[in-house]
Amino acid sequence: MDKQIVDDQVTEPVAELADYREDQEERLIRQALALVRRRFERAEAIQSPRDAASYVQLWLGPREQEVFACLFLDGRHRIIASEVLFHGTVDSAAIYPRQVVRRALDHNAAALICAHNHPSGSAEPSRADEMITRRLQEALGLVDVRLLDHLVVGETVTSLAEKGCF
Repeated sequence: MDKQIVDDQVTEPVAELADYREDQEERLIRQALALVRRRFERAEAIQSPRDAASYVQLWLGPREQEVFACLFLDGRHRIIASEVLFHGTVDSAAIYPRQVVRRALDHNAAALICAHNHPSGSAEPSRADEMITRRLQEALGLVDVRLLDHLVVGETVTSLAEKGCF
């Protein structure tokens, strides 16, 4: 690493410091996510959209491409598994209800919470978000799996259930 001496102070190249900060931030995010996962995995039930929001914001918020994920829950709303099911581009992701239903059945889930991020930082749900939420609710209902919420993650988190979208 090249160091420069400026006014009797040793400085390191800015790019290397930025990489170091990013590595530290990533490590902190992973540690925080591990703590949140431990808290909810088969221990505590998710009681509210706020509980789920804290989990998914850490998990999905920092991503640069849109992803769609699900928290698969047991009958007491404890997390069985959490998975990213679909990867997209900077502003969209194709979501297939059939695959969501399949994964819910694979996990023997009684309920689920789905979430996706908006890399733009806006947590405002789009019309397409509302439409896929209704399709997911219908598809999951056919196999007796309850869709509890669909969270949109940006700088904040928006609950479609709280907005009355389904």
